Amino acid sequence: MMRLLCVSLLGAVMAFGASTASWEMSNYQDFTRGRFQGVSLTRDGRILLAPSLETIFTSDQPSIWSVAQTTGGTLYLGTGHRGRLFRVDGAGKSTLLWTAPQPEIFALAVGPDGAVYAGTSPDGKVYRIQDGKATEYFAPGSRYIWALAFGKDGALYVGTGDQGKVFRVTAAGAGEVYYETGQANVTCLAIDSEGRLLAGSEPNGVLYRITAKEKAFVLYDANLPEIRAIAIDPSGAVYVAALGGSLSQRTAAAGAAGAGGSGVTQVIGQPTSITVTDEAAEAGVDLKPKAEVPKAQPAAAQPIVVAAPLVEMAGVEKSALYKINPDNTVETIWSSKEENAYDLMLSGGQIYFSTDGQGRIYRLSPDRHVTLLVQTNEGETTRLLSSGGSIIAATGTMGKILRLSTTAGGSGYFESPVHDASTVARWGQVSWRAQKDAQSKLVFRTRAGNSARPDKTWSDWSEPLSSPNGSAISSPNARFVQWKAEFAGTGGSSPVLTGVNLSYLPQNTPPVVKTLNVTTQVGASANGTRSAVLPAASTGTYSITVTDTGESGASSLSGTPTQMISRGLSQQILISWQAEDADGDRLLYTLYFRGEDEQQWKILRANFADTSMVLDGEVFADGKYLFRVVASDKMSNAAGAAREAELVSAPILFDNTPPAVSAGAARRNGSVVEVDVEARDAVSALRRAEYSLDAAAWVPMDPVDGVLDGLQEQFRLRVEKVAAGEHLIVIRVFDSAGNVGLTKVVVQ
Repeated sequence: MMRLLCVSLLGAVMAFGASTASWEMSNYQDFTRGRFQGVSLTRDGRILLAPSLETIFTSDQPSIWSVAQTTGGTLYLGTGHRGRLFRVDGAGKSTLLWTAPQPEIFALAVGPDGAVYAGTSPDGKVYRIQDGKATEYFAPGSRYIWALAFGKDGALYVGTGDQGKVFRVTAAGAGEVYYETGQANVTCLAIDSEGRLLAGSEPNGVLYRITAKEKAFVLYDANLPEIRAIAIDPSGAVYVAALGGSLSQRTAAAGAAGAGGSGVTQVIGQPTSITVTDEAAEAGVDLKPKAEVPKAQPAAAQPIVVAAPLVEMAGVEKSALYKINPDNTVETIWSSKEENAYDLMLSGGQIYFSTDGQGRIYRLSPDRHVTLLVQTNEGETTRLLSSGGSIIAATGTMGKILRLSTTAGGSGYFESPVHDASTVARWGQVSWRAQKDAQSKLVFRTRAGNSARPDKTWSDWSEPLSSPNGSAISSPNARFVQWKAEFAGTGGSSPVLTGVNLSYLPQNTPPVVKTLNVTTQVGASANGTRSAVLPAASTGTYSITVTDTGESGASSLSGTPTQMISRGLSQQILISWQAEDADGDRLLYTLYFRGEDEQQWKILRANFADTSMVLDGEVFADGKYLFRVVASDKMSNAAGAAREAELVSAPILFDNTPPAVSAGAARRNGSVVEVDVEARDAVSALRRAEYSLDAAAWVPMDPVDGVLDGLQEQFRLRVEKVAAGEHLIVIRVFDSAGNVGLTKVVVQ
């Protein structure tokens, strides 16, 4: 019997095979993962110059939460987290009109009287601002005021949280609960083409149509938690943006600001923080008149209620746009698993909506074709308005007002997402498909690096690449690569990019040998058949045939011959391993062995594809051996690129020799018999000793020193209550490999 110490070692290296690979971008989904600056993307995967985008106002505030517009085109902006109200005229001239006693202005409306009405939070109140003077107009007793809207009868409707009520206010201080939604928050309000009030809610994403006090109809129950924005089509259709997460960001921001941020303000719900001082907020902006910093307000008695943050789930919609037809049927006209739609507007038969995906603005045509119109790169675009044939957009990051014109800009660029070759690669050529005329220009550049995100360790952008049919990439060999397309046009002309292909040769990486196991199994029997795998400590099976008279079967030979008891099964050594190649290359193996006291490896078998090998268990003499497997991918790679990996086992102990057991003469003293026994093994320690009296059950026996653990042990066997007459004592001793040595003593 042999003792085998089995070992399992692990390792991992990732790579691609040494064959040319290509990275191609040619459709809308491919391109949306890139960075857009002054370029648009159509639904059919065409990139071209976008309408020009200009910044007409910078508030230097963390967010612009609300925007209202007069018929003359003047804008009023409510910001966070300083609670400031700005006025921006059509020429872009700005004035700090008022600073609220509360940190957030989430809602604004321009009344029929020309005054501006502002809803402040987190201690919800409505203020009327006219001629630079603000007076408290209505206090609903709610924490948040999310929306304001004037009805056709001149009444002001107020959407609140955290009790989800809509109030109707007809004069200063004269307001009443118009409808209780049962939701936590009323997030947006609008008046439909028939003068009915529409109210969106959170957290169940229900859109209500309220026709009278405490009388409402659920127009739509979305599967997203928040109705964010409502737009009304002249035909009577209602367009709705629904999402998750926006309200929790705004309430968290209000909670942080209301908790006592008098010197600096941190934007909650954004990946970065912004610090704004009073001086910085006023620098660089035309502010008339200069506002005084309001005194700190006492903390409210009740705790600030912060909406629970949205739990995002991979593969689940984050936002959607719905069209509710006049007959109340509903269509989903757009949805996304990556972006939140913050606002939407209707203009010229087109639907425009903004998202938090780098502040993108999309256009949705009546035939449902989506165009990524422009990417503001301002974090999120919170509000959209139509103004004089152009689009006005408010952004959340360092609150800006942007104007999107109807004509294409003169220049822009698109940066591809970073491509991971998974290992250092040799770059080949980049080619592209594009259309352009004499008034337009398209230039390509590349850069490369070994960090997942481009940083100062990356190479500079290359010189312009000239040939669209294939230009050699000059960027250094690296793991990551990126390309950039620069667009230029005049007179409304623009190049149109439809596809890009970049080729490269990845570095071949070695395979990985993950495990190497050495075990024993039962080999062929006397008749040449194979038996099942047995544990290493299993013993052979013996058989004896005896007649019912107690004698052996009849023989034609004279006398009674001795019947030989042979071991019916022999042992084999099974060496197996697991290996893999990240490139998918075919692997060949070579198996070696050497004794622990030897210097050179001997080949057992070379260049074969099997992942196991069986050897006769007796080909190795007693002792310790090491096994080594080498995996090579040379069948799939050129000689200079082929790679190898190996794994060496821990020492494996082979022990086929049983212990030598000897016993002295038996000594009888009445009914007590004593025998001195000695056992020794040349390779493995002794592990078990026992005796049997007259073929009875085995009885354990201890060595003289009390611990059975050496290569040599002494025993003093004492058997009591032995009756008179002749008896047989059989003694057996096992070594660590399960080999057994036996001896016998006859007691007279």
